[in-house]
Amino acid sequence: MTVQSERGYLIPAVNTDQTDYVACAIKLAKSIKRWHPDAKICLLSDRDYSEHEIFDYTKILPFGSSRNKQSDDWQVFRASPFRQTIKLEADMYAASPIDHWWTLLEKRDLVVSLGARDFYDQRTDCRLYRKTFDKNHLPDVYNAITYWRLSQTAREFFEYVRFVFEHWNQIKRGLRTPDDEPTTDVVYAVVASIMGVENVTLPLGYGPTIVHMKKGIIPIVGEDWTKELIWECVDNGLRINTIDQYGLVHYHIKNWSYE
Repeated sequence: MTVQSERGYLIPAVNTDQTDYVACAIKLAKSIKRWHPDAKICLLSDRDYSEHEIFDYTKILPFGSSRNKQSDDWQVFRASPFRQTIKLEADMYAASPIDHWWTLLEKRDLVVSLGARDFYDQRTDCRLYRKTFDKNHLPDVYNAITYWRLSQTAREFFEYVRFVFEHWNQIKRGLRTPDDEPTTDVVYAVVASIMGVENVTLPLGYGPTIVHMKKGIIPIVGEDWTKELIWECVDNGLRINTIDQYGLVHYHIKNWSYE
């Protein structure tokens, strides 16, 4: 890895037959730049997207893309051009400034976010999507916001992530109700348990968390919150049912357009 800038945001995005994740990454980058014009942002994908000027850097997965795109996550450590990196999932929107996170996180080697919020800014207690976590007493981590600086701790973390992905068929035998295919959140949770949750997270309520817009977490009948809730983008921010949103909103509906 070559350090090209002190710190910045890394957005992994590899398109699938169903989803244009690069388009999501562009939307996220634009929303961050509206608050922080000088922020450094890197797109990590499976081919060259340097034509998109919203990104300060564009990188190609150094070891290529696999069938299960999530299994490539371990490569982010090798690919990041930053000494300090905040990795973000592509389908999110920056509803407020987030640069204060650097001050919060920079004293740690690595931090994976814990828990999620609803659009009322309340910690969600929905466990519908977290059954594997609960049955196996895994920490409630969300890889959607992951910070690291170049360090031995971060190197070990992502080496473990690679190992768990590549040996999932063996590892899942030791888990109750595991997924057939490994998901990044579960893999991060397994690795956090190995390395010590206290070493790779901040105490619940201290670190950044996402606003999660999945059906089971918010009060909607169907799957698409954009059709049931009132939302508006005002002064770079986002209001949902008249409530100002803060931090990153994981909007989930991939074709949502706020422009």
